[in-house]
Amino acid sequence: MKILLHACCGACAIFPVNFLRQQGFEVSLYFFNPNIHPFMEFKKRIESLKLFAEKNNLETFVDDRYLLTDFLRAVVFNETKRCSLCQSMRIEETVTFAKKHDFEYFTSSLLYSRYQNHYEIKGQCKDISKGSGVQFVYHDFREGWRSGIESAISQGLYRQAYCGCIYSEQERYDKTMRTKRKNNNVENDSPGDKQQK
Repeated sequence: MKILLHACCGACAIFPVNFLRQQGFEVSLYFFNPNIHPFMEFKKRIESLKLFAEKNNLETFVDDRYLLTDFLRAVVFNETKRCSLCQSMRIEETVTFAKKHDFEYFTSSLLYSRYQNHYEIKGQCKDISKGSGVQFVYHDFREGWRSGIESAISQGLYRQAYCGCIYSEQERYDKTMRTKRKNNNVENDSPGDKQQK
């Protein structure tokens, strides 16, 4: 069973790869992440993924085009929806690549993140793959968050401090923006929202 795992870096791929292999999948990695900024961060994440792939004998496909302009064109004036748009861009490209290269299944390391909207990503994967001939394999990879971090450290893999885009970089390092976002999340969260995070 050949599965294409969309991955944003080596560290985030560790637990999904281990889990999928335990389920009997033959895993290949796919890097397509036009959101990542700046250019040197983009290069670090590619190198991290390649290092992980080499250490773990994984076939890897890397789209090394720096498509920041495409990402920005998609999200400018839609900043409140930027994560959803970004996820869609990456998932759509992954499904297209998987179909073109005869993969039966696909999934994404986006489902490993504790900081993304997990249920939205799951829904997008289902919707985008519908009718494509490539089956989406769902698992809540967040259960392996801690073990993934420990393994990344032991393997000497680069671990980033923010999601990847120019907006998330500011949110990570700009204390004023972090405080404002935290306050907005507290005000806007309903009990149901909190349970799904």
